[in-house]
Amino acid sequence: MKDTPAEPVPVTPDVLEHGRTPEGGELTSDRRLYMQLLAFTGVRDPDACVQFIRDTGWDAVVYQDASDPWGLALLLMHTEVDFFVDSATPALRNSPWSECLPRPEMTLFGRSYAIGYESDLEHTLVKRPRARALSPEWPWVVWYPLRRTGEFAKLPKREKMKILGEHGTIGKAWGQEGYAHDIRLSCFGMDRADNDFVVGLVGGELRSLSKIVEVMRGTVQTSTYIEKLGPFFAGKAIYQSEM
Repeated sequence: MKDTPAEPVPVTPDVLEHGRTPEGGELTSDRRLYMQLLAFTGVRDPDACVQFIRDTGWDAVVYQDASDPWGLALLLMHTEVDFFVDSATPALRNSPWSECLPRPEMTLFGRSYAIGYESDLEHTLVKRPRARALSPEWPWVVWYPLRRTGEFAKLPKREKMKILGEHGTIGKAWGQEGYAHDIRLSCFGMDRADNDFVVGLVGGELRSLSKIVEVMRGTVQTSTYIEKLGPFFAGKAIYQSEM
């Protein structure tokens, strides 16, 4: 007697972000903030580049690259992903930025996401990452991508939560003391190097951002389940649009 093939498990596509009310009810949202970091070198007229971004009225940050005197980076953010292709790209092609040398290996592009327990999805997905990027109190930034190993995806959910909890505890302590605040973006399928996430660390000084990266290297997630980390961009905001 032939074995009967198992029926495939039904799959329901889900593109929403999920949260929970204080009472345990389900929340969903289809709004999220997209962020794109573009890096350049050979910048001869940074003032002209800044003025162009100022005149556009975009939600944006211009960073001076801490490692390159001729380097700038441009952070753009919008809730509509078409903005980057339909508006930002053609405008930048006809601007002082077109005279700068792009560094495509440093480009980062991601979307905000919820873990599933947040009670205010609009705050988590849009307001908080935007505010952190635009805060004049936190001009210093370290941006980097990361990719987890396939072994992490195979772990039981309880084990994953324990590992992520260690990471989260450190981040929360740094934030409560005002040393560093994070911007977490998902970039599955959006990143040319096949990374999973984009992380931005913002703060009032670079040393605290460097230190938390150092401390995180000792966590189980980073030391065991990160396949790739970086490249890193470190810089200071020389222009931030209004919050």
